[in-house]
Amino acid sequence: MTSRCWRWWGRSAWPWTRPLSTGSTPSFRHQFSTQEKTPQICVVGSGPAGFYTAQHLLKHPQAHVDIYEKQPVPFGLVRFGVAPDHPEVKNVINTFTQTAHSGRCAFWGNVEVGRDVTVPELREAYHAVVLSYGAEDHRALEIPGEELPGVCSARAFVGWYNGLPENQELKPDLSCDTAVILGQGNVALDVARILLTPPEHLEKTDITKAALGVLRQSQVKTVWLVGRRGPLQVAFTIKELREMIQLPGTRPILDPVDFLGLQDRLKGTAWRQSTMLTEVPRPRKRLMELLLRTAMEKPGREEAAHWASASRAWGLRFFRSPQQVLPSPDGRGAAGVRLAVTRLEGVGEATRAVPTGVMEDLPCGLVLSSIGYKSRPIDPSVPFDSKLGVIPNVEGRVTDVPGLYCSGWVKRGPTGVIATTMTDSFLTGQTLLQDLKAGLLPSGPRPGSAAIQALLSSRGVQPVSFSDWEKLDAEEVARGQSTGKPREKLVDPQEMLCLLGH
Repeated sequence: MTSRCWRWWGRSAWPWTRPLSTGSTPSFRHQFSTQEKTPQICVVGSGPAGFYTAQHLLKHPQAHVDIYEKQPVPFGLVRFGVAPDHPEVKNVINTFTQTAHSGRCAFWGNVEVGRDVTVPELREAYHAVVLSYGAEDHRALEIPGEELPGVCSARAFVGWYNGLPENQELKPDLSCDTAVILGQGNVALDVARILLTPPEHLEKTDITKAALGVLRQSQVKTVWLVGRRGPLQVAFTIKELREMIQLPGTRPILDPVDFLGLQDRLKGTAWRQSTMLTEVPRPRKRLMELLLRTAMEKPGREEAAHWASASRAWGLRFFRSPQQVLPSPDGRGAAGVRLAVTRLEGVGEATRAVPTGVMEDLPCGLVLSSIGYKSRPIDPSVPFDSKLGVIPNVEGRVTDVPGLYCSGWVKRGPTGVIATTMTDSFLTGQTLLQDLKAGLLPSGPRPGSAAIQALLSSRGVQPVSFSDWEKLDAEEVARGQSTGKPREKLVDPQEMLCLLGH
């Protein structure tokens, strides 16, 4: 290991690499002189929100956009969140690469805002700063037993099989027969699908080598997805449900009792009253019809044969709210989840699950919590609503902080798909450019990345450029070729930086 690699690994531990306090840093405007007349804008985060925001900002003919990312590699949840068996969703990387190749855009990876450089330092160096760093945490269950071995967040599990460096020590124990996923959204279905997919079907994806090795040894045969409410309130979409129904070697377990009366509600006024809608959105109606057919109708000959030969199963448990993770007799793992049986009160958006007083235990050896992602505050100078997990803003303008903006999940909360984030990020970009045109942003030149790179250099931080990333990308593709994979992801930042000679 070279000394330069060591300085990345331990930079926060050494006095000469710690961030200097803002107060001890001379003003950038005195440190640097520049004739640059162009708007200098920086974006924090290189996931979909960051890149789509940058893409829109580059519509300004002179604007220069710097994208800062704490990982050495770009693309955020497209790389670390999208399931390995959904390669088509990752095609947006081509669009982001075009943006990064613009002569007026620069990528600065391996730079953690809030640690290596502060938001006030960015605000002094740039005309505007956009926070697009997403949701890096998960919502806690806040029930007894959550801390037991064998319990983890779906977010961490997804990060583990997708190569997110911070999750590579997870090492989930898949030696049990049954896993329980708490939540019924698309992430929950992704996790269930990866747990139950025959490993040979994942061999040609970009799942990490380590994760594939663990999945090959998995003993998990049944996965339950538990939701507090009923079929009408599931958060997953029809594409993910259809994939589960058609998953090789598996069969669905749905209790017809949960679906009684649903057919009538789909057809008549009862549905409209229950959802407070005059008309059912077509995607939701199609989803309900597929659930109903799977639960209530006798399968066709081909489907029946498929299910009869299945060695694995998955099921949806409705009207159940987790109360406790039950420990194994030796206290070293999870043995099950205690669930409160619920019923629904209210109508439409206000429908909520209330306990009936009845409890039941669901045995399992693995518990994955999938009840939502959550953003973290990035810097003491930035307002943050810890209850909602967002930065308070109006149309992307951060409340009471002129020149500071936000986009994506940290702006609106962790909802929607990549297309939702695209629209949201374009709107923030539009708002910023309107403010620029109206003269609401600082006038006069700003040093932009020149000032920040000098600061980072003084703190022992070596950024990774987009051309550096393309070298890592080529290395990953080359490593994958020998096994027929699109790539073999690098998962160790230290190795990445050593490969680059940093």
